[in-house]
Amino acid sequence: MNLFVKKPIGQIIAASEGGEYTLNRSLGPWSLISLGIGAIIGAGLFSLTGMAAAENAGPAVVLAFVVAAIGCAFAGMCYSELAAMIPVAGSAYTYTYATMGELIAWIIGWDLVLEYAVASSVVAVSWSNYVASFLSDFGIHLDPRFVACSFDKVTMPDGSVVNGIINIPAMIIIVLISLLLMIGIKESSTVNSIIVVIKLAVVLTFVAVGFQYIKPENYVPFIPENTGKFGEFGISGIMRAAAIIFFAYIGFDTVSTAAQETRNPHKDVPMGILGSLALCTILYIAFAIVLTGMVKYTGLGGAAPVATAINMLPDQYHWLQIMIKMGIVAGFTSVILVMLLGQSRIFYSMSRDGLLPKLFSDIHPTWRTPWRSNLLFMFFVSFFAGFFPISKLGHMTSIGTLLAFVIVCAGVMVLRYTQPLLPRPYRAPCFPLFPFLGIIVCLAMMTSLDAETWARLIIWLAVGLIIYFTYSRFHSKLNK
Repeated sequence: MNLFVKKPIGQIIAASEGGEYTLNRSLGPWSLISLGIGAIIGAGLFSLTGMAAAENAGPAVVLAFVVAAIGCAFAGMCYSELAAMIPVAGSAYTYTYATMGELIAWIIGWDLVLEYAVASSVVAVSWSNYVASFLSDFGIHLDPRFVACSFDKVTMPDGSVVNGIINIPAMIIIVLISLLLMIGIKESSTVNSIIVVIKLAVVLTFVAVGFQYIKPENYVPFIPENTGKFGEFGISGIMRAAAIIFFAYIGFDTVSTAAQETRNPHKDVPMGILGSLALCTILYIAFAIVLTGMVKYTGLGGAAPVATAINMLPDQYHWLQIMIKMGIVAGFTSVILVMLLGQSRIFYSMSRDGLLPKLFSDIHPTWRTPWRSNLLFMFFVSFFAGFFPISKLGHMTSIGTLLAFVIVCAGVMVLRYTQPLLPRPYRAPCFPLFPFLGIIVCLAMMTSLDAETWARLIIWLAVGLIIYFTYSRFHSKLNK
């Protein structure tokens, strides 16, 4: 069997347009932009900005946001080109199948399943903690033992320290969102759009209120002098801050997983990817300008820099603290929704190709969604969120997503040279420079990650290869 057999693009598109695998095409450009914003803007905006300013770039963290956005834009334009050419579910997995062959496609698909599962579990645990804090502001106190797993220590109201039992809120949010995704993509998109409006309202309120209390002297020096150590202020500090902030942008790639549920994917998917990136960049820059203007960058090193800024406002703005918590909860909710959406669509695509059992690509006759994939991940992700100290994996950065970025950028270059006459509704500009820069930037990010992150990735991929060589290669529809 040919391990590197490629799936013809025409065959990929034809298989998605009719028969038992048809998904409901109901999304437009604004729905896709909303999905992108929902995945990109999470609680990281409220914490990473202050940390990067205090430890690396000072007020020049604004420039770091620009640098990170440029790096994401290279990958985003490559995603847009492939998504417009191959408007089906599966994202990087499907693109790799068409450009580099089955084995590489399996590796990247299996890799993304892990990334989305870990991200969903970690975010669900954090969501649970913020909801408990939010409710306590209104006098509703949840039993700490049921907001933590048995591996975590919690402090009871009487001051005693005990082990947690189960993180019930984390499990509930995974179950509710999974059920919503099963019911339909249109309903899921509507809920996500409502959450995104709440999240944007919180960010814009903070910017509008904080702008009135900016102190120009806090911007001096705009680029603090380097301490003599790479990454601590100066130009190297801006670059280090950009590497940290880069991960606040990750999530736009999930827009491409919904291409098969988009009414006009050739036009709308690139608009969704690049539009969400552009809007989030503007919001991030405005947020950073206001935050570093309200508080001297040296005072933003705590775990809650936004709270530090709000505490400097007059007493009448204390309500803003509650609003920020609401925005963080909304941010986490939309991130979970989009991660679970992308995860199920990749599993659906792998199953449709025969690399996984057929039941995972079965479409519900009424809802027109791959409901069994959603059901599997509902149990899998909620179990880990409820019973494991998954929050300890929060330091596991998106190495799999960066690997996907590298392969997608390389896939654009491969297709341009091997099939130059294929119709391309959207073309990544400045070829081959932009795809090449996308590869370089993402590889640089990957090499900066710790050894434990690489070890976890290698172990997971090894498990995936065992499955591929014992099951998938013998059931591959293309190889048959």
